[in-house]
Amino acid sequence: MVKKVNLDAMSIDEMWQLHEELSRVLSIRLAAEKRELEKRLAQLRREKEMRQTEQPDVRPSKDLSRTPRRKYPRVFPKYRNPSEPSETWSGRGKRPRWLAAALNTGRKIEEFVISDSDNDKNRGRLRRA
Repeated sequence: MVKKVNLDAMSIDEMWQLHEELSRVLSIRLAAEKRELEKRLAQLRREKEMRQTEQPDVRPSKDLSRTPRRKYPRVFPKYRNPSEPSETWSGRGKRPRWLAAALNTGRKIEEFVISDSDNDKNRGRLRRA
């Protein structure tokens, strides 16, 4: 059973001696545990190398098995911030902060819809770019 040590009754020299002894024992135990872990790691590496030499890699290359990604059409903005016209939203994904704040103040989403004539101007500009 572990002996209970009364630290309050110990002098500073006795406490320092206890500290040094604890440090010495801890370093010995940590070093031993580190050696054991390094042995285990080396063993696992050897096992992995043996498995790799026994079984050649038969998986297809990632480049050959992957089909090209489908190209999605550009989604044009449907809503515009009237106070900051460069801020737009296509209606997909999470609502932008400016729109959520405006809707929380009681405004309607229809107030932010971009008219068809604006959309036509933007589409022409985007095609030329």
